Amino acid sequence: MKKTLYSLMLSDDVVREVDLLAHKRGTNRSNLINQILAEYLGMTTPQRRINDVFQAIEEAVAPYGQLVPFFTPNDLTMSLKSSLEYKYRPTVKYVVELYESGKESIGELSVIFRTQSAALISDMTDFFRLWHDIEQKYLPHYGISNIEYALYYNKLCRSISIPQKNFSAQELADALSGYIEIFDKTMKGYLSGKYSAADIEHLYAEYISRQNLII
Repeated sequence: MKKTLYSLMLSDDVVREVDLLAHKRGTNRSNLINQILAEYLGMTTPQRRINDVFQAIEEAVAPYGQLVPFFTPNDLTMSLKSSLEYKYRPTVKYVVELYESGKESIGELSVIFRTQSAALISDMTDFFRLWHDIEQKYLPHYGISNIEYALYYNKLCRSISIPQKNFSAQELADALSGYIEIFDKTMKGYLSGKYSAADIEHLYAEYISRQNLII
């Protein structure tokens, strides 16, 4: 949604109250006024849509029971924390960032882990590479071929791209939560020795065949 600079004449008392409310909501004056006007006119702003997606993700991951979600209203990112069944119980954090506007990509998913164990870092890096190879094998069959990946020392970044143009906030939330859950489940299974590379590919193939909206 394109934004343009406009001049408005507002009373000082109104501006004071707007600023107080904007501070409480963690946003600024312009965003709050834009949101209030959009709601009054029955419109949905990109920021409001992202908020709706994050709230729906929070509800969707509850049955899985392995992810602790957190997000701040009016923010463009949310995080979900997961604990590994490994000595010292290291954590993995999934960070979902959605863009207010985008063409090829609508956002980015980052998988961040913190550990001093060289063995764990090596195993997780192997899993990330395996996951990349599996996705590159299957996604083109579903019309997705422009995913970007970046692998760092303790972080994997993956772009979020959707071939469909029309989808609801709930559909996107279901797609994101389902993706994070299968990633989390197979990663933990790989690290514990429960799943082989062939098992993970089989689980991924089953997962993607069930999806209405594929990211």
